[in-house]
Amino acid sequence: MINPHGSADLTPLYVTDANKREALLKEAESLPKLLINSAAAANAVMLGAGYFTPLTGYMNLVDTMSVAEKMTTSDGLFWPVPCLNRTNDISSIENADRIALLDPNVDGHPIIAIQDIKSIETITGDQLHSIIEKIFGTTDKDHPGVATFFSHGKYLIAGPIQLLNYSYFDQEFPETFRTAVQIRDEIAAKGWETVVAFQTRNPMHRAHEELCKMASEAVGADGILIHMLLGKLKPGDIPADVRDAAIRKMVELYFPPDTVMVTGYGFDMLYAGPREALLHAVFRQNTGCTHLIVGRDHAGVGSYYGPFDAQAIFDTLPTDALEIDIFKADHTAWSKKLNKVVMMRDAPDHSQEDFVLLSGTKVRDMLAAGEELPEEFARPEVAHILMDFYQREAEN
Repeated sequence: MINPHGSADLTPLYVTDANKREALLKEAESLPKLLINSAAAANAVMLGAGYFTPLTGYMNLVDTMSVAEKMTTSDGLFWPVPCLNRTNDISSIENADRIALLDPNVDGHPIIAIQDIKSIETITGDQLHSIIEKIFGTTDKDHPGVATFFSHGKYLIAGPIQLLNYSYFDQEFPETFRTAVQIRDEIAAKGWETVVAFQTRNPMHRAHEELCKMASEAVGADGILIHMLLGKLKPGDIPADVRDAAIRKMVELYFPPDTVMVTGYGFDMLYAGPREALLHAVFRQNTGCTHLIVGRDHAGVGSYYGPFDAQAIFDTLPTDALEIDIFKADHTAWSKKLNKVVMMRDAPDHSQEDFVLLSGTKVRDMLAAGEELPEEFARPEVAHILMDFYQREAEN
C-alpha cells in the first residue's frame, strides 16, 4: 500500500485510550480555555484523524509563511496550506503554556482538544495579505475562502495538540465519517492495492458516476473511495446529509457490489482551487489511495481559477513531494452523438449542442419546481432525493 505523507506510519493525534482521554478531559477543566473558530476546529479533527500526517499540531509564523510562499514547512516537508489556530483575543491564554480548546460547532462549546503553546505570534496586515494571495491567488473578499481567512484573527497560536473528540462529525454522520486510519485499515482488509479517490462537496450526477468508472478502469483500480467533505460550506451548497443520501443511492444502484467505499471527512471547504487540490491529494495519500481524480475547476469557486489550474499545479511539484498519482479529468457530459457519457476532450468533433449540459441554477430551479432532470444528466433515484430537498427549501 502507498505510504502516508512524509512518514512511515500515520500519526493521528486522537487520544484512543479511554482512561487517558478521561484524565485529559479532567485536566482540561482547570486549564485556560480558548473558543476556537470553525477552521481551527476542523484542523484539529484532521490532525486527530491522521489526515494531516505527519503534522503534530498548529503551525507557527515561520512555517506559515514558508508554506504559503514555498509549499514546504521550514524543515522541508511538502505542505500546501497552513494548519492554523488563530484568534483575535488572547486575554484568557496570554501567559499559559497549556490550554483547552473549545469547539465552536457543538452546543455548549465542549472541550475538543488540549494544546501545548509553543508560541503566540502576531500576523501583520502585510503578512496576512501575502499568505492569502499565495494560498487563494486573490485577496478579493468576495471570494468565500478569502473572506473567511481574513476573519480568523491576528494572533497565531502554535503548538502540538491532543484531540479528545471528533466534534459533531462522528455523531451526525456515524455511517460516513471515517478517519484516515479507518479508511487505510479497510482498504488493507479488502486487499485493494490500487485505489482511486473522488473528492466531492456536491451530489454526484451521472457524469461524476461515469468519471469514477472511467478513472478506475484507466488505472486498473481495485476499488474507488468516494470521499465527501462533511464540514462547513458556503451558503447555497447542498447540506452533507442530503449529499450523503444521494451518493449512497447512486452507489447502491449503479456500481458493482463491494467496489466503492462511501466515506466522509471533517473539514471545512476552503475554495482555494489549486492549493486545495494539493491538500486533497495529501489527505488521500494518507488514506492509502494511489490516485486522486482532479477534475475541471477542482475546489474552485466563481471564476477565480482557470478550469485546469488545479491540475497544472501538480506539474510544478518536485518528484518527491507526493507519492499519490493524479488522474486528470476533463468536464464530463452525456454525448447525444455517442449515446454515453464522455470527457469533452475525447470528443473533439462535438459542439456544445451535442452534449446534455445544465447549469447549477437550472438544475436547482427544475428540482424546486418538481421537474424531472434528464436521465442522461442524473439518475432518477438520485434526482428525487435532491428534489425533495429543494422543494422543502422552497416551502420554507
